Amino acid sequence: MSKTPTPLGFAQAVDRYLVYLQTEENKSPLTVRNYRESLTLTQSLLPHVLLVSDINKDTVRDFKFKLGEATSKNLRPLSVRTRNHHITILRAFLRYLLQEEELDVYPPDRIRRFKETQRQVKVLTAEELVRMLDAPDTSTRNGKRDAAIMKLFFSTGLRLAELRSLNCKDINVQTREISVRGKRGKIRVVFLSDSAVDALKEYLDTRTDHLVPLFIRNPDKAANIMPPGENFRLSRISIYNLVKKYALQAGIVTDPSPHTLRHSFATDLLRNGADLRSVQELLGHKDLSTTQIYTHVTNPQLKEVHKKFHGTK
Repeated sequence: MSKTPTPLGFAQAVDRYLVYLQTEENKSPLTVRNYRESLTLTQSLLPHVLLVSDINKDTVRDFKFKLGEATSKNLRPLSVRTRNHHITILRAFLRYLLQEEELDVYPPDRIRRFKETQRQVKVLTAEELVRMLDAPDTSTRNGKRDAAIMKLFFSTGLRLAELRSLNCKDINVQTREISVRGKRGKIRVVFLSDSAVDALKEYLDTRTDHLVPLFIRNPDKAANIMPPGENFRLSRISIYNLVKKYALQAGIVTDPSPHTLRHSFATDLLRNGADLRSVQELLGHKDLSTTQIYTHVTNPQLKEVHKKFHGTK
């Protein structure tokens, strides 16, 4: 006579899922952390869900309602995109329980995402971009570092986490290429412009240490530290804040972020005739549909095509 399986607690299942992501799926530490934070939020919004078997149509409806009431750290309501992010992770968690743990759980495909309007990406004008990239004071050591960061963002379209994780050995100024590990552990090659190469060389010439990270803080202290020196790697918030600082110095009122430089990189390519598939590869997008948010920049070209080939008819 077979024993009835012991009910699996929600918190225990989350722990097992995170281990699975790390060991079986080889997810990056950043991805695992994001999943942990999202599922922790789910637990806090559904305190009555003690077992994975407690997840049903009613609890899912309750979860979606509470996501609508939840706020971010700055006390703003969660955007539709953020709410859908949490729903996507809950669905992935249930799919793991269904397929890997072979449990009879609520079908993940029944959990529908919120309807999103098409994203409007924020990009800089050519003039704003020049002002922002020229904002760092390159007569200082930190200014040279910051200029290299800004120009690397625009030259490559890297995500903030991707740029932060770069190591000195990743940079090949001879071939002007960088191999980057992006989302889902996928490796892609990005390319350096002349301006980015020059800025990186100037910055690296100031380095007197032998630490592994490409962008570091406290360079004077770092000179006396043995590798690898992970504690000296510039943090995500530091990189985010320096982009904000130089945008303010450049007098840009649209409040750009590191991701704005990524958007500007993509739209610059499309404006100059790059095809959507190539831009998809350079950005590291899994699906072409994600890249298609940038196609609004082709509208001026479409207008010219219409004028040239149809306007006189």
